[in-house]
Amino acid sequence: MATVKRIYVEKKEPYAVRAGELKQEIKKYLDIKTLEEVRVLVRYDVEALSEDVYKKALVTVFSEPPVDNVYEGSFEKNEKDRVFSVEYLPGQFDQRADSAEQCVKLLNEKEEPIIRSATTYVLSGDISEEDFERIKAYCINPVDSRETDETVPETLVQKFDEPADVKIFDGFKDMPEAELKKLYDSLGLAMTFKDFLHIQNYFHGEENRDPSMTEIRVLDTYWSDHCRHTTFQTELKNISFEDGDYKKPIEDTYKAYKETHDEMYKGRDDKFVCLMDIALLAMKKLREEGKLDDMEVSDEINACSIVVPVDIDHGNGPETEEWLVFFKNETHNHPTEIEPFGGAATCLGGAIRDPLSGRGYVYQAMRVTGAADPTKSLRDTLEGKLAQRKIVTGAAKGYSSYGNQIGLATGLVDEIYHPNYVAKRMEIGAVMGAAPRKNVIRENSDPDDVIILLGGRTGRDGCGGATGSSKAHNTESIDTCGAEVQKGNAPTERKIQRLFRRAEVSSLIKKCNDFGAGGVSVAIGELADGLTVDLDKVPKKYAGLDGTELAISESQERMAVVVDPKDVDKMLGYAAEENLEAVCVAKVTKEPRLVLKWRGKEIVNISRAFLDTNGAHQETDVVVSVPDKKDNYIQKVEKVTNFKDAFLKKLSSLNACSKKGLVEMFDSSIGASTVTMPYGGKYQLTPTQTMVAKLPVLDGKCDTVTMMSYGMDPYLTSWSPYHGAEYAVLTSVAKIVAAGGDYKKIRFTFQEYFKRMTEDPKRWGEPMAALLGAYDAQMKLGLPSIGGKDSMSGSFNDIDVPPTLCSFAVDVAKLSDVVTDELKEAGDVLVKFTIKKDEYDLPDYDFIMSQYEKITELMRQGIVKAAYALDGNGVADAVAKMAFGNKLGVEVCGKREKEYYFAPAYGEIVAEIAEADLAKLDEKEVAYDRFGKVLEEQAFVCGDEKVSMEEALEAWTGTLEKVFPTRSGVEDKKIETSLYDTKDIYICKHKVARPKVFIPVFPGTNCEYDTMKAFEEAGADTESIVFKNMTEQDITDSVDAFEKAIRQSQILMFSGGFSAGDEPDGSAKFITSVFRNEKIKEAVHELLNERDGLALGICNGFQALVKLGLVPYGEIKTQTEDSPTLTTNSIGRHISKSVYTKVVTNKSPWLQEAKLGGVYAIPASHGEGRFVASQEWLKKLAENGQIATQYVDIDGNPTMDEDFNPNGSYMAIEGITSPDGRVLGKMAHSERRGEGVAMNIYGDQDQKIFLSGVKYFQ
Repeated sequence: MATVKRIYVEKKEPYAVRAGELKQEIKKYLDIKTLEEVRVLVRYDVEALSEDVYKKALVTVFSEPPVDNVYEGSFEKNEKDRVFSVEYLPGQFDQRADSAEQCVKLLNEKEEPIIRSATTYVLSGDISEEDFERIKAYCINPVDSRETDETVPETLVQKFDEPADVKIFDGFKDMPEAELKKLYDSLGLAMTFKDFLHIQNYFHGEENRDPSMTEIRVLDTYWSDHCRHTTFQTELKNISFEDGDYKKPIEDTYKAYKETHDEMYKGRDDKFVCLMDIALLAMKKLREEGKLDDMEVSDEINACSIVVPVDIDHGNGPETEEWLVFFKNETHNHPTEIEPFGGAATCLGGAIRDPLSGRGYVYQAMRVTGAADPTKSLRDTLEGKLAQRKIVTGAAKGYSSYGNQIGLATGLVDEIYHPNYVAKRMEIGAVMGAAPRKNVIRENSDPDDVIILLGGRTGRDGCGGATGSSKAHNTESIDTCGAEVQKGNAPTERKIQRLFRRAEVSSLIKKCNDFGAGGVSVAIGELADGLTVDLDKVPKKYAGLDGTELAISESQERMAVVVDPKDVDKMLGYAAEENLEAVCVAKVTKEPRLVLKWRGKEIVNISRAFLDTNGAHQETDVVVSVPDKKDNYIQKVEKVTNFKDAFLKKLSSLNACSKKGLVEMFDSSIGASTVTMPYGGKYQLTPTQTMVAKLPVLDGKCDTVTMMSYGMDPYLTSWSPYHGAEYAVLTSVAKIVAAGGDYKKIRFTFQEYFKRMTEDPKRWGEPMAALLGAYDAQMKLGLPSIGGKDSMSGSFNDIDVPPTLCSFAVDVAKLSDVVTDELKEAGDVLVKFTIKKDEYDLPDYDFIMSQYEKITELMRQGIVKAAYALDGNGVADAVAKMAFGNKLGVEVCGKREKEYYFAPAYGEIVAEIAEADLAKLDEKEVAYDRFGKVLEEQAFVCGDEKVSMEEALEAWTGTLEKVFPTRSGVEDKKIETSLYDTKDIYICKHKVARPKVFIPVFPGTNCEYDTMKAFEEAGADTESIVFKNMTEQDITDSVDAFEKAIRQSQILMFSGGFSAGDEPDGSAKFITSVFRNEKIKEAVHELLNERDGLALGICNGFQALVKLGLVPYGEIKTQTEDSPTLTTNSIGRHISKSVYTKVVTNKSPWLQEAKLGGVYAIPASHGEGRFVASQEWLKKLAENGQIATQYVDIDGNPTMDEDFNPNGSYMAIEGITSPDGRVLGKMAHSERRGEGVAMNIYGDQDQKIFLSGVKYFQ
């Protein structure tokens, strides 16, 4: 008898968002018109589950009765329907199945279920065999998934073969060169043959033995371009510059660099000219000159870090503390190209891990990407490539999914389009982190110190990631690179963040390294010169991994920490408190050798000195090409005869058009520290250029903010890598200045992305020219780049990426310094602060620095109301974006040549000034052009030409609407509404001066800090306990701890997040599985029924309340088919924006301090926020005053318009209560507020919910 049960779960028709999307994609994008219907079902195979638990799980874990249909065994379909199912490849992390197992285990902790998931597609219509194959190819990425048949397996228990012993390459040390070359070719290594010979010499001369397979793979990883920057470390010889119009400045910069190089490295023969040295020398020189006193110096740091004095008020006035501010950029170009979701997700995961390993709390992220045109037809896709549209949408989902789950505010998202990014996508994640300096110790590893591995388990995903990204790629790459792409598990990394944020933990860590490229061998191998690692102790995702795989797998979310032997138990105990796996896997030794043991045998034993050679010394000649003046991109301006046509064309162009549908996928408000939201103004339509955030201070008030901007233009760099780099740096500085930052405090980090280097000297000239441009900019500005990342494999067959140098600028400022981008008031004047260029079209930095200093002074005096830094798109593009946010019009001077408004203007800044303040600009002697004024009328006017606001917005928003939609066609019907005003409000009989709030933390919870802060500021005490579920005993202990905490509290608070990653296929299932436990259920009912307690759930917490029945019923009960619930947003993706919500009842104790009928601007961020209910329920909720809040438009009217009701909630419902109002659930994050938060959002941001809840008890 088969022990495996099969279940299919399908969304009911009104909620089948993904099926509807896929139908449209197939019909329109794949152009298969004969398709009639698409069904998408989630398939679960389940084993080792008792009947009782299985029945419970059917309607609580695997499905939700109001929105899902469940079919056991099989499902009905038409005879002619075409069906196929897709599953992850073995070894890939399946978050859905993993979460399902965790949830089911909560229903009975003694069970050990095995669950596998797949997705089944059903296609109706007259579909040919050829079209069926095309649809399958569209739905299945062979890098991480495969088609599976419909046969139910006899068992899900996987049997893994015992891996063979690690192979020894017999005869290697004495092998003739021809035979050695043959072996080299067979191994598919990233290293060069010269490196391979270097290894042979070592084993022949020093070790006098043959190497193991693991040793070769470890060395290949250690010396990969990804880990050791071998391209950047190649010695550049015989450098020559071609003749041309711009030879002099480029050659002069090289001479200046070489002079500094020779002076700083006098008498050292180990220092040679290489790309790495050009990238770093400005920093070294400026530091020598005393211009880099704030940089933290340590041999451990994986991210840039600076020391910043910060004033924090803990209640007794401001006190100055030293903080470390971290920043880091990371790329995952190759992984994202072949597996967009996983590649982009782990790009962010990797960027976070670097500052995190330095014990920094990462609080803000930026995403800058490069792609070819995603609006092109699928038929234009190159063979061996995924379609651009598939890459850009999949990557956006991956990066946003990871950031949203871990709880990281993404403050700026931009995608730059250039046809040559078809060679390989650019996927950059840049992050900001911070920590009190006193919490971070930096010590050396001493013999006998213990290395603890924290976090995720090791699997085959990511084997060869470092070497994979360093190899050449061609048409077959997509089929062969699957194991190289890691799978992210954000909830696990969140646990590490929580752990490291604790001062008592971070002060135990002597040294730390993240498991980025290279796995155990590199992450642990870099922590000390001498190490013995026991690979048998490394936790595995599954059996069957051999020693080599354990050594080099780059499975994510792992950290290696060095602790003193006396602190080991303490550290393991802290990790257990955070529900985090932690194992001692290595010891520091006196002898400087890396030793890896597996199954009791040494499989690696290599001297540190040899590892540190980084392979054979590489050399190349360089020829730097010089750009041609006639192709000058900076002076390239098309003749403009008609302003309106040119204006609409510019707004609709790929690199100027709106990316709102992309940007809103990323949570921008979590942490309650985002100062400028990605879109500002009351209509949220002005895109910000610089992300600004308050420091993540847990206790006290602080007005220190960090700023980060970027600058790059692949079209300019394609013409001249040298000029492109100069202006990339300048643009990043201009954006900081326009946001109110002081340019003199800026620090940079660069991202270099170039074609693969070969023996052709001209190819080497491109990155060299770009780095010389960046060197010149740094030296003349006196501002250093203190970090960076190079990616030197941007080639596919014979196509190369455009030469790319992206400059990230970071600044530290005060809240009062910040200037937002949107236009503020009709009647104000528009000016352009100009710059000067020399005869080679290069910035005149002395003039520019003087200009920027004056602009900053004007900003500090409050004279500049709004500002926008210009780039290659020019003035017209900038003023339109500034105008959109508040829908104010603009008139530009018709007497100027129309080309003025469309010419590239890198480094210049447009500003809004009150007419009366113009004289102050003249007093300051700042150079500016007056070119326009702000209008009340919603139009753009130039002479006798006029473009309406509607026309401009239509042009701006239309281009990418099909790729990143902002609307899903929700019917915009009128909503009848009224205010529910009652005197019958529940009165608390159990008064208490300081109520206690219990905030449970689950895997995936990420709003607990913000929620605790909001309650504590309102006068409550809070307790937060992590639910532990690694063992049966953990679950039992956690249930007891939760019960006790609920019985000792007055308020139960479910904060937001992604409970177990919003899996299995639905939100809050982990939370509800915990709270259905009888002990916990009784404690909740006792709190509500006997002690007048309150409960609040926001976002994921609201989802938990609804699915438990606490709203609308007021008690925990199983949902029925007609229960109100929350389901996927009508647009089918995550939405992050501020919403206007109106308080429409005063029945609830939670709303007593809010104004009845009051409208509040509250940040929302969710993927499943659409409130759905039957007409009967909607009527009942309204009549009983249980509708708490509704989404409203700018005039305060409840609406179905997706600009204001972003998820398509029925009756525009944002929040509901229990019958007596004591339980409140709402989607928008009322806790994400504070002084200086969301400065560019208009309206009252404080609903006083937390204050109301506390006052109820007083």
